[in-house]
Amino acid sequence: MNILFIGDIFGGPGRKIVREHIGHLMETHKAELVVMNAENSAGGFGVTPAIADELFAMGADVLTTGNHVWDKREIVEYWKATEGDSTSPARRILRPANYPAGSPGTGWYEGVTRSGVPYAVINVQGRVFMHSNDDPFRVVSEILTKTKAKVILVDMHAEATSEKMAMGWYLDGRVTAVLGTHTHVPTADERVLPNGTAYQTDVGMSGPYDSIIGVEKELVLQRFLTNMPNKFEAAKGDPRLCGVVISCDAETGKASSIKRLMLGQ
Repeated sequence: MNILFIGDIFGGPGRKIVREHIGHLMETHKAELVVMNAENSAGGFGVTPAIADELFAMGADVLTTGNHVWDKREIVEYWKATEGDSTSPARRILRPANYPAGSPGTGWYEGVTRSGVPYAVINVQGRVFMHSNDDPFRVVSEILTKTKAKVILVDMHAEATSEKMAMGWYLDGRVTAVLGTHTHVPTADERVLPNGTAYQTDVGMSGPYDSIIGVEKELVLQRFLTNMPNKFEAAKGDPRLCGVVISCDAETGKASSIKRLMLGQ
């Protein structure tokens, strides 16, 4: 079976470029599972229930997030309002599983593809150069004891390349894929590790590349040059979709290939 993962969707330009390509990508690659990282999909900061619904309508089965997940208060209220409702789409919007106990939302999801293949998606966040949450390595291991799915995708939302690579090697042979997000720059190191886990340090951003990691260049330059606070705004130019397609054995969950994608308008 094939899995399609779309890297960090940044603002309106990111949603637009995904909408432009998602249909033919799903058809061409016969994707049975579609996962999108949506933490920057609302103006570059956070995600709202309405935007989540928009991405689900495009074809996403599960949405992952990261450190900007709390930026839009609506998503917190959405999770609280639908708590305990396993049929709500809110259940398919993940926040990092290693956030403190009692945080709204959930960090992993189990589902079944259209052809009946069980799968799990796990979202964790790194700790190097980021907020000190629970240990993502131990949290993932604990989750793996709870799922019977063989096809398992892990979104490792982290700053440090070394921490993402460590997670890839740590989970090699235990999950189908470990995909890095957060830094918005696609890396050219996609590969299948020796025991059958597909890996890429960072899938990259789906959004405006005429920018500084999605934000208007002048605003970021002003921050660096003056060290004065200012409001960041999503850029608009040169939108591109970044993602990966992973082929795996539906029965064992072992990956056989991973292909990097970057598509413009």
